[in-house]
Amino acid sequence: MGTLMDKKNNDVKVPIGPGAKVKLTFSVMLDSGEVVDSTGVRTVEFVVGDGNLLPGFECAMFGLRTGDKKRISISPEDGFGETNTENVHRFKRTEFKVNMELAEGLMMSFADAQNTELPGVIVGVSDDFVDVDFNHPLAGKNLIFEVDIHSVEQVTNEILRVSN
Repeated sequence: MGTLMDKKNNDVKVPIGPGAKVKLTFSVMLDSGEVVDSTGVRTVEFVVGDGNLLPGFECAMFGLRTGDKKRISISPEDGFGETNTENVHRFKRTEFKVNMELAEGLMMSFADAQNTELPGVIVGVSDDFVDVDFNHPLAGKNLIFEVDIHSVEQVTNEILRVSN
């Protein structure tokens, strides 16, 4: 059984939780094993609750400490949410440029009512209509999150974000 003392500096190993600053490397994969995101060997840093990682990913790491490596399964509810059929919209083909080649799987950028860029994936094309899915590409997918915790430091006792 491991010790909670860091042999390098004799400090107690801080667990990941609210107010912790974490340096880690990670990979995110689909059930099929396809890697959809990875830091590679480059460490990244976040403070629990700062919004850099989804709350479901953060919570899945609670209790891990410096030196821990873990493979974590993340359900759609804790990841990018379920696919919402209301996020699939039908446009008239005439709303696209005449010479524009449209095909299923093509990702395009659209502007919403506030002129904010919104990515969408074409999921259907006919002579009259184009169906576009505005769900996150990983919505509805089970994910596998492999983490290697390089350091954990308690930086605040405040909880930065309250989950609903």
